[in-house]
Amino acid sequence: MWFKTLWNVNSEKCLGFSSLIRRHLSVSSRTVIEKGAKDGELRIFIVSGEVSGDTIGSRLMASLKKLSPLPIRFSGVGGSMMSKQGLKSLFPIEDISVMGIWELLPHLNKIRVKLKETVEAALLFQPHVVVTVDSKGFSFRLLKQLRARYNQQRVDVPVHFHYVAPSFWAWKGGEARLKGLASFVDHILCILPHEEEVCRANGLAATFVGHPTLEDVSELNSGRSSSLHELKIEGNSEDFKAKNAIAAGATVLSLLPGSRLQEVTRMLTIFANTMQLLQESFPELVTVIHVAPNRHVENYIDRVVCKWPVPAVLIPGGSPHLKYDALSASKVALCTSGTVAVEMQLARLPCVVAYRAHFLTEWFIRYKAKIPYISLPNILLNSAVIPEALFQACTHSKLAALLIELLRNDDRREEQIAAAEKVVRLLCPPERLLKNLVDSPVHSSSPSMLAAAVILYHERP
Repeated sequence: MWFKTLWNVNSEKCLGFSSLIRRHLSVSSRTVIEKGAKDGELRIFIVSGEVSGDTIGSRLMASLKKLSPLPIRFSGVGGSMMSKQGLKSLFPIEDISVMGIWELLPHLNKIRVKLKETVEAALLFQPHVVVTVDSKGFSFRLLKQLRARYNQQRVDVPVHFHYVAPSFWAWKGGEARLKGLASFVDHILCILPHEEEVCRANGLAATFVGHPTLEDVSELNSGRSSSLHELKIEGNSEDFKAKNAIAAGATVLSLLPGSRLQEVTRMLTIFANTMQLLQESFPELVTVIHVAPNRHVENYIDRVVCKWPVPAVLIPGGSPHLKYDALSASKVALCTSGTVAVEMQLARLPCVVAYRAHFLTEWFIRYKAKIPYISLPNILLNSAVIPEALFQACTHSKLAALLIELLRNDDRREEQIAAAEKVVRLLCPPERLLKNLVDSPVHSSSPSMLAAAVILYHERP
């Protein structure tokens, strides 16, 4: 179809790609690609401030390299995944990976220094495009300062993209904040279906490209076609149990404590106490702890697991096959709120979502939030399908009770599995783009490919 006529991946030659996709995106003047052609290369400054953003950024970089008819040079900030795609990070991603409001205060000076370093590096790099991925606190300050410096110096201004729309829609008065972004953000790449309309209603150019976690499907199910409503990942449960000497009658429970050190130190203590309680009801309990690819987190979990109350298997970050094998072997999961809730949907693994923060951060969320849920599946379905234990209610006794109910109630688990199919369907890239971009199973047109296409052929002033 359309995509195959304009790009021959095997020969790596562009066949009218620019003109066709520009027409699809309603672009009328110079695109980013056309601007980069004058310099013989495309310079992209890309910044991610956390582990989940590092994965998104790495996939976007791979898609940009695949789609661009020009050589691409990257600079910016990222983690191990982005480094595999050719990024030499200005500094370790952990230096700016801080969550919460009050938790940020002790790190403000260091982050200011890193922000200044990033701004200067971007100006020196002279990019055609600047892409920030999630981490809105750092990202928006960076884009705002860059735009001010470019205007001050009266030099050519690169296009500013932000990948993952800020969840201002979830906060009281939050949508009004979107209007202020238009002065330094040129385009938002949205990962939730309703966000494009919200952004556009507030004066921001935006495109819903699908949820990036869905790309796990195409990476792990290669060679297997899936229809839209069947998108799921089936790991090798038996192989995982055999390799880790897990008895056939054991109750396997996956724990996903988070990706930032602050949340892991807070949540893992609660999780450990929860497992101690669960052991009374499930004597053959085995926990699988998923470790984020963050060196501080890795070191911390290595120390804590020595005193873990039940047998534990550690799953290193950056290994999707191993992660989904472990999820397949698990009966339920206990997750810290975040992107992992979507991964549970792809694995069709019932779960409980937990969240604790600094008490002032929790107070702020309770006061400002206008939606009753914190996990994305519940938000999308507007229903408490996934049990949540939040703030003061997030105790080891509460979590143990929720997990026991889920482990013993087949109907509750089946309800979550059925809901997961609906969630995945909502998070898929929009059909109006897919039908023009690919002639293959729906999942093969990944969110990162759609995002890369929007970036490369975006109109420049």
